[in-house]
Amino acid sequence: MSTHCPILPSFFLIFLAFFCYTSYAYTFTVTNNCPYTIWPGTLSGAGTPQLSTTGFQLDSGQSVRIPSVPAGWSGRIWGRTGCSFDATGVGLCQTGDCGGKLACNGNGATPPASLFEITFGVGNLQDFYDVSFVDGYNLPLVAAPRGVYGACNATGCAYDLNMGMKSEIFLEEISQGIKL
Repeated sequence: MSTHCPILPSFFLIFLAFFCYTSYAYTFTVTNNCPYTIWPGTLSGAGTPQLSTTGFQLDSGQSVRIPSVPAGWSGRIWGRTGCSFDATGVGLCQTGDCGGKLACNGNGATPPASLFEITFGVGNLQDFYDVSFVDGYNLPLVAAPRGVYGACNATGCAYDLNMGMKSEIFLEEISQGIKL
């Protein structure tokens, strides 16, 4: 099932890459510009710590900051739709479900789910990111990083592939340059 947002791009990612030998922390800011609630989920890659939040409700127009993402972190962020959870965080989502819980806690998305994937480099190593539909498609997703030395290439799809219309959920990650 696909949901439809009638205005602009979906998840929108901006990040600043610092290429030096010091460790930095990054901050993800997830903003929902859809006219309905979404439930973002996160999954850390093997050998990297879970983020401070692994799943949360995000009402229309709200933003959530996920601070202290360390250099070297890798993982995925995706949007879940059509969710219903009880007071203990147990429930289901129509798309992108992660084990029937609000907090994904190490569970990945059940297809279909549009994915943002990233690995932050350490020291002089580069950052890598992509938008993937390998697990299916449920929401438009765009990553548009901004490097220290200027703009980088955007990737993803700003249009609802099922509806053929633009939609809007913004995922914005801004490097805070905080030394660890």
